[in-house]
Amino acid sequence: MSAQTQADPNRSAGIIIFALLAAASLLPTLLTPIPAMVDYPNHLARMYLLAQNGDPGANPYYEVRWALYPNLGMDLLVPRLAQWVGVESATRLFLLCGQVLIIGGALALERVVKGRVQIGGFVALLFVYCLPFSWGFLNFEFGLGVSLWGIAFYLMVIERSFLTRLVVNTFFVSALFTVHFFSLGIYGAAIGLYELWRAHQRRAPYHVTALRLVLLGLPVALLLLVMRATAGSVGSEGTEWFFQYKPLWLFRILNGYNLTVSAASILVLLISLYFAFKRNVLKIEPVGIWLAAGFALLYLVVPSKLLGTSFADLRIIPGAAMIVAAFCSLSLPSRRWLVAALAVISAVILANLATVFAVWLSYRADYAAMIASFQKLDRGSLVLVGTSGDGEDPPFNDLTQYPMVYAPTLAVHYANAFVPNVFTEIGKQPIRARADMQRLAIPYGGLVPMRLLSAIATGGITGAIPSSIQTWHRDFDYLYVLSPTSANPLPDRLHELDRSARFVLYKIDRRP
Repeated sequence: MSAQTQADPNRSAGIIIFALLAAASLLPTLLTPIPAMVDYPNHLARMYLLAQNGDPGANPYYEVRWALYPNLGMDLLVPRLAQWVGVESATRLFLLCGQVLIIGGALALERVVKGRVQIGGFVALLFVYCLPFSWGFLNFEFGLGVSLWGIAFYLMVIERSFLTRLVVNTFFVSALFTVHFFSLGIYGAAIGLYELWRAHQRRAPYHVTALRLVLLGLPVALLLLVMRATAGSVGSEGTEWFFQYKPLWLFRILNGYNLTVSAASILVLLISLYFAFKRNVLKIEPVGIWLAAGFALLYLVVPSKLLGTSFADLRIIPGAAMIVAAFCSLSLPSRRWLVAALAVISAVILANLATVFAVWLSYRADYAAMIASFQKLDRGSLVLVGTSGDGEDPPFNDLTQYPMVYAPTLAVHYANAFVPNVFTEIGKQPIRARADMQRLAIPYGGLVPMRLLSAIATGGITGAIPSSIQTWHRDFDYLYVLSPTSANPLPDRLHELDRSARFVLYKIDRRP
């Protein structure tokens, strides 16, 4: 039997397994009305505000201020799509499109680089629910998918004329600048590193290399000028490195809901890669090594918090993995190797997918209970959200308990309420709290520990207190307490209206 006839069944088996895994990977999004991602309910609340903007019954506490913010992917697309399918379905469809763009982009990039697809699609499936995506960075996820397609198209025309490359680059830079600035950064880093490797290999004159790099950066510079002219911004102030967490993210990256599953998955993959490289089953092209080294350096030097945006360094990992995978070649010597490879990758993908399914399905009842509780709110009320925890930062824990954090923000739609931790940060979202409500807003989100609220209400705290909660017991009508304890923390001021396993709703006695 010839080598070609032996290869066909192997290839067919790989295609079938990949298709089944891809379908299974999209099922959580298809089957869950509100995906249990930390930021997702807050994004959904903002989509309701944007979709209702200008309507007679629109929420009275928020206004829309458009500018060229490089974080507008879903803000531009979802409200238009919602006119046909509704806000909830449109938001979920945006997430689904982001996932499909990532899977398809990984396949397209590998096809352009090698003329065939081997491992790119499987690597994309590994990261479909990785930590940044399970956190709910929807614009970044959609933008990363676009960036993979952009890199593929640029490599297709890299030897073409100046004008062709300018048109392709300008199109994707403009799209990525609008969707999400960090996805543009990954696109720019990949193309820039590839151009530097190309110049190094060909010993191109410095002025020619510089001109090609200027071509890459010119559309970005022009868009930044337009952004400044429209009073837009990339983000807010705030830069922190958190170097001690950079090694940890490498083991946390695959699964935001379970550290054990993620770490075990990474160890299995590292051991498999070690044997694959040692036996020359897996090889990486020189340009792939160049890209891997460049992204590794970028991961080390990029702050964890950049321009007020958290996990900037963490977002590099899935992009780098899918890009570098396109420059790796797999040569399985026998069917036994094929079965082993498919078994390992399938086991890792399914283990992480099972965790996602378990968490997302468990939150369906919790989100339904939260939405039902909005019926007990007076329309147009002011709703504060607190937590019985210590206000610890979720990034340093698993996300299993955190998909409820922003569920109360949906009251802006169901009760036309004001909720202070709806995302309204300048430079990131076009939604603003109305001028007379800005004192109470928490633009970056976040929850207030109940112990702090209790101390304020009883006069047991001195020193600087954020304006949003200085007089919370006289400003707000209702209080949601997440991760509730059994006892009412302020029985003389809080009257319980509703309770579930993950929250308690109180009516606030606003007497002086």
